[in-house]
Amino acid sequence: MVEAMQIPVQQIKESKLGQVDFSNLGFGKYFSDHMLEADWENGVWKNVNIRPYQELGFLPALSVLHYSQTIFEGQKAHKDENGNIHIFRPHENWKRMNRSAARMAMPEVPEEIFIDGMKQLIELDKGFIPSGYDESLYIRPFLFATEETLGVKESSSYKFLILTGPVGSYFSAPARIYVEEKFTRAAPGGTGAAKTGGNYAASLLSSAEAKKQGYDQVLWMDALEHKYVQEVGAMNIMFIIGDTIITPDLTDGTILNGITRMSLLDIFKDKGYKVEERRISIDELVAAYEAGQLKEVFGCGTAATISHVKELKYKDLVMEFDVDTMKISADMKKFLLDYKENLHGDPYGWLERV
Repeated sequence: MVEAMQIPVQQIKESKLGQVDFSNLGFGKYFSDHMLEADWENGVWKNVNIRPYQELGFLPALSVLHYSQTIFEGQKAHKDENGNIHIFRPHENWKRMNRSAARMAMPEVPEEIFIDGMKQLIELDKGFIPSGYDESLYIRPFLFATEETLGVKESSSYKFLILTGPVGSYFSAPARIYVEEKFTRAAPGGTGAAKTGGNYAASLLSSAEAKKQGYDQVLWMDALEHKYVQEVGAMNIMFIIGDTIITPDLTDGTILNGITRMSLLDIFKDKGYKVEERRISIDELVAAYEAGQLKEVFGCGTAATISHVKELKYKDLVMEFDVDTMKISADMKKFLLDYKENLHGDPYGWLERV
């Protein structure tokens, strides 16, 4: 076994733990005491350390501010009933981050910095892990360009950070989704499969317009025809038509390969459900709805876990769903949440202990 990397730590003088209202966590509202930091310069990772969460000093010419060379990940850590801490599938996030890095012409983050550093950071701030059901310590690794330049090129230097903070449920209620027909999230050959900040920035106008109409998120269509389903702004999407679970496939590189998505597909198959990864058109969904065969619609992602969709609006058609009848996805949400709490004995080997 390779010995874990030991990272220098500068501890905070006074913890912020007492400022956290664990009865009203929200999402992304609180941050733990410390952060991990590392720099990439001249082809070498250096200055790896853990220090108090604090401001970063930078100059206006910082490359990321002008050309958006930035990527990130999202993960969660949970405490089980015995107080043991587990992270859900962190190596999959590490692999995906490095795929994003390759697409964005950025350096790969070494495993010992990403995984060992994350574990050491979580151990240091484990007091921030909440104990409530569907509550966790959210983990945000991210990498961004730091060269001071106004030239349009890949940066010569980068900074990697990991932040953590206690969170509750991302969606407190079933979602209302608006089908986007004008704007595009990603096109074949673009950056849709990379978890890069620009993808999310490009989605904000459409999301804001949807919220003005009372909707929580938008469902993106393909860039060429605005006909085939892609994903929702903050999660992948799944449908149950008849007895089949269907989700858009990843073949054209426009959809994020979600860790929750891949986990659910494995579990569904193991439980004997019929599963299809393929192109699915909005017209097929409308026809299934009108025939009474569109049984369940739900999003899935690290932040959301599983979020039921109670309304889907396409043109003038408002498709409404009875969330209380969505038994398959409800059972799966409980199974996955219980899994992360280590209540199933980790049959898939997806929990990594801190």
